[in-house]
Amino acid sequence: MTKSNESSDKESTISASEYAGSISDIVKAGEAAALQLDNRGPVRYDANGEIHKDILRAYSQYGFYVFTNLIADAEIEDLRTEMNSVLERAPVGPDSELDAKGNTAIGMDFAQNPFQFAKPLSDPFGGTDALQGRYEVKLAEPEAAADAPDYTVVLVKANPQLMDSCLRLYGHPDLLSIVEAVIGPDFAPFCNNTFVKEPGLGAAVSWHQDGTTHWDNPDLDEDTHGFNLMINLYQSNGSNGVWVVPGTHKKGKLDLKAMVRDAGTERLPGAVPLLCDAGDVIINNRQLIHGSFANTSPDRRVSIGIGFFPNKSVLNVTTERHADGELGTYTAERIRERSRIIQVAIDARQQKYPQERRFSYMPFVGEEDQNRWNDNTRKNVVRDYYLLDMSI
Repeated sequence: MTKSNESSDKESTISASEYAGSISDIVKAGEAAALQLDNRGPVRYDANGEIHKDILRAYSQYGFYVFTNLIADAEIEDLRTEMNSVLERAPVGPDSELDAKGNTAIGMDFAQNPFQFAKPLSDPFGGTDALQGRYEVKLAEPEAAADAPDYTVVLVKANPQLMDSCLRLYGHPDLLSIVEAVIGPDFAPFCNNTFVKEPGLGAAVSWHQDGTTHWDNPDLDEDTHGFNLMINLYQSNGSNGVWVVPGTHKKGKLDLKAMVRDAGTERLPGAVPLLCDAGDVIINNRQLIHGSFANTSPDRRVSIGIGFFPNKSVLNVTTERHADGELGTYTAERIRERSRIIQVAIDARQQKYPQERRFSYMPFVGEEDQNRWNDNTRKNVVRDYYLLDMSI
């Protein structure tokens, strides 16, 4: 349990409907501003088969890019079907092992509970020391409806272990080509989580920059702390989506408390929402200031987040590990073991989509036969893979 750094008078007593009305003009203005940026469109390759430099330039300028229509409709449907089944079988709260039907919830036999909960429309991390204190300010917490549940799922971990469709997604050739183009062929994966924002329930995620380890590193650059890919199963808009402050990924560690104080509002000047439809994919720099507000809208958002680091940013780095909170060193062996699931995912995808281009993942070239998708790798590679997740 974390301790709040904010006084209780910060808490809002505004109703959900009042809150939605109070931000409607801000949402419209932010959506219009987002669409004026030249950082969205289909994935494109140059004559050499590499991600087009115009895409990389726009990503570097803004800190995010929206790839439209990247995931096919049929695959989105597969992901939705499995994700909905998982959510229906989730425990009813953080202290329960039973789902809403009274059955043992899915994932209760995992090494760690794959579900994270929050009170409806709350900001559970804002103004606390959670995750090394990156959530410095607390956002508004509107009052949920009287019939709202005590808790709502906000994060689902261990996606490839829970859902074969998510494992196959991990091996998508366009996604992995984007990763390779930005941070090199020896990239290291570090998380695979689903963010859930149910209508009228979805919790806020306070403004933050994800990086924690390398801010004082003399070799810090805009890619040091890596990025997340966000694969969207439903529409993301200014009411239910993530907001970012473009360009802040190039400015080092920023004082979020001062920025909010100087702005006089939790809606930071210049911030825009990440707008996308189902099947769109966003690349979002982890050093970019970003956050999301309580979802008082009628629109559901479910985004699968897959994170990646440059290998040089984690190799032999000692820091607090996400999985257990203990200090640990990311040795070459540990990084390789965490990365192996990518090669297994590539094979799982090839088995499902044999006519699709197959991505070649440099760290495992020549070792494809040892990393086929089968019962053995399900048990020895995919199961509890997230215990090797990394955090910097």
